[in-house]
Amino acid sequence: MVMCFFMVFALGFFLLCFLHSFLAKKSVLASNVGPPSYPFLGCLISFYKNRRRLLDWYTDLLSESPCQTIVVSRLGGRRTVVTANSANVEHMLKTNFNNFPKGKPFTEILGDLLGCGIFNVDGELWSTQRKLASHEFSTKSLREFVVKTLQEEVESRLLPLLEEAMETDKILDLQDVLRRFAFDTICKVSLGHDPCCLDLSKPVPPLVKAFDSASEISAMRGMAPMFVVWKIKRALNIGSEKKLKEAIQLVHGCVLEIIQNKKRAIEAETEDLLSRLLSAGHDDEVVRDMVISFIMAGRDTMSSALTWLFWLLSKHQNAEQMMVKEIESMLGNGEKGLDFEVLKEMNCVKACLCESMRLYPPVAWDSKHALNDDVLPDGTLVMKGDRVTYFPYGMGRMEELWGKDRFEFKPDRWFREPGAENGLLKSVSPFKFPVFQAGPRVCLGKEMAFIQMKYVVASILRRFEIRPICQDQPIFIPLLTAYMAGGLKVLVRRRI
Repeated sequence: MVMCFFMVFALGFFLLCFLHSFLAKKSVLASNVGPPSYPFLGCLISFYKNRRRLLDWYTDLLSESPCQTIVVSRLGGRRTVVTANSANVEHMLKTNFNNFPKGKPFTEILGDLLGCGIFNVDGELWSTQRKLASHEFSTKSLREFVVKTLQEEVESRLLPLLEEAMETDKILDLQDVLRRFAFDTICKVSLGHDPCCLDLSKPVPPLVKAFDSASEISAMRGMAPMFVVWKIKRALNIGSEKKLKEAIQLVHGCVLEIIQNKKRAIEAETEDLLSRLLSAGHDDEVVRDMVISFIMAGRDTMSSALTWLFWLLSKHQNAEQMMVKEIESMLGNGEKGLDFEVLKEMNCVKACLCESMRLYPPVAWDSKHALNDDVLPDGTLVMKGDRVTYFPYGMGRMEELWGKDRFEFKPDRWFREPGAENGLLKSVSPFKFPVFQAGPRVCLGKEMAFIQMKYVVASILRRFEIRPICQDQPIFIPLLTAYMAGGLKVLVRRRI
């Protein structure tokens, strides 16, 4: 009897082990090339050792994985699946979209700042805002208003500022200039409000400082190895969480004040997004959260992409000359203006922007949380509640996606025929290049973002040469939106 019991027990144990092995086999064989992990501590030791190079650390680990996926165990948190596999990205963002919402852990991180804005909600609340925003972004009048706003801001502020810097041999922080420019532009488009940030003689407006502080501290929440730390600090209202609370109060207060002023103003024809949202009858707090989300996305992503592009062009002047040639050709030596149709056809400029964002994406990574157990296309097992992160920064550096020259800045890779000037652009899968997300949550402002960036690039390059004063490789800092550590200090020269 005892012998039978042990035989049954051994057989049951063997079957359990076999079942576990069968379920995890693909994941173990295919993707579990991750950081060293220990009981209770998880990968905290490795995380701490690589805290100053997290992006490159993850990229190295993903490159070593046979299927560009790793599993990370974090102290005090659920396991995290990190992937640079385009098939996995398509599964998350499209094929099984409903199983991979942002999830409560993510919305908690940004909830204090973004509230119920479109970038921080799931389900019906997201769907409702998405439909509303989609309608507004598709209107011709908003598109024309954006181009008109760009023209005003570029001609009356940005170009005179660069002209003055050139004449006085003044060193500019181009990243700071572009951030100010983008904030002015997005506030005009979203709020119908002009913060006048690009006037360098004036102090930075409190709203801008509060936005910067709130964004940075919120991002640090997401990067913390232990979420419980920031939650305790928030409960006690101390340290960075106290600063975050104060910054958010200022941001929310300023935006609500602008909303109230807008409602009191009698304007027959206003094209800014705020006026459109208010005319649709939405509550002030809903409008506030939506507008804050659009400001954050429109300001930081554009300035980040342009900063890295100008640095890359300084290292690849053949690409810069190619862009200048296209710009001059399309503008007919000044006979045509930078209207929507002209900007749309600037393929060389777009190729250079895409190549810059491939290497230095404005959003380095994005996370979802699994509603139910799942298996990714590469065989990685995902369990309910797991955090699943796709990694645009690492994806831009995967040989499997971009070839052996993946670390090189080569705009040619975006053309159907490499080397063909003014050629047609390739159709590249958004799941291979998910800089604007993909699937149902693909960025609604994608085309508008390209129009804005093209306008700025064309306006600057046809008049000026931008030359960094430091030749060292800049450091890429991945917060909510990535930026260049220390800024981009440049001298401005007239283009001859």
